[in-house]
Amino acid sequence: MSSLPADAIDRLRLARTHRVGPVSYRQLVARFGSATAAIAALPDLVRRSGGRAAKVADPVDIEAEVERVQRLGGEYLFVDSDSYPHQLGELQNAPIALIVRGDTKLLKKPAIAMVGARNSSAASCRFARQIAAELGQSGHVIVSGLARGIDTAAHEGAMEHGTIGVIASGLDIAFPPENKALQDEMGERHLVVTEYPPGTEPLARQFPHRNRIIAGMALGTVVVEAAPRSGSLLTARMATESGREVMAVPGHPLDPRAQGCNQLIREGATLVQSASDIIEAVSHIDPRAANRFNAPPAELFETGGADPDDSARSLLVGLLGPVAVSVDELVRQAELPAPVVQMVLLELELAERLQRHAAGRVSLIS
Repeated sequence: MSSLPADAIDRLRLARTHRVGPVSYRQLVARFGSATAAIAALPDLVRRSGGRAAKVADPVDIEAEVERVQRLGGEYLFVDSDSYPHQLGELQNAPIALIVRGDTKLLKKPAIAMVGARNSSAASCRFARQIAAELGQSGHVIVSGLARGIDTAAHEGAMEHGTIGVIASGLDIAFPPENKALQDEMGERHLVVTEYPPGTEPLARQFPHRNRIIAGMALGTVVVEAAPRSGSLLTARMATESGREVMAVPGHPLDPRAQGCNQLIREGATLVQSASDIIEAVSHIDPRAANRFNAPPAELFETGGADPDDSARSLLVGLLGPVAVSVDELVRQAELPAPVVQMVLLELELAERLQRHAAGRVSLIS
């Protein structure tokens, strides 16, 4: 506990509260000054938009979680700390708290994400191991998802230089089970990252959240082999939405596992066939400039002293619908100050009436 911020328990309580996502968390803290004050204000905020009271996580449960993380050799990285991965922290939906085990110095190195098919071909696995090793030799750390196939090959290839595995479960659970030894070794020598507390099983709905971390941590994402509509293509899309480089390895048109990569190339992804191609594709990106470019605007989290009235709430609810619209567009059409709009959206989200999407867009939940 000594290494945690003084208000870590309340930060985790707020982050673990149902309906409080990364954007609403930062808005709440910006509005009320601390996680502790935000927790106290939650009941009134939810009441304003007609929602049911939000159940805040029990401090006893959070303290037990922290103890389990520490017993597993893990630690917390909060989004506003210097140790948090900078590339990821610039995304508006970056996790408020990461749980990591291993060598956190790897987070300071330029990262390349490598993803691909679980049922990958032997040739593609060999290629992934080779270029991961070469990228490691060039000073890059490889980020992947510890899944079967290409993920495993990428981690194995980078073992001599540095690799980060992002998982969709707690630190104490390995998925797939046959990668337990690999995950344990990475937790000892490299780094394992998750946003989920110990005991969390890897459910299907959690993998897209894991994928955004993989894409968000890296300067670029390389897709080695992927079928259409696969999780790897979702990761590539998230990389695009984050303003990062997307690269794909071309494959034979008769191999279904190559169709996803070939599709990405047709849509504008950079065709790469070697580690030098990948290094060239990201060489123009200064990580510091990328951070500034991707940084969410301050007004996204600024609610100021805004206290919207019922007319403002009615106006904004009328402008919202099931189709996602940008917050900037809502501000223009409503002709209301941005802090007032953000406060209404926060109230609606806490009342489970609003859904947030990529690129600062929102929609109304029926």
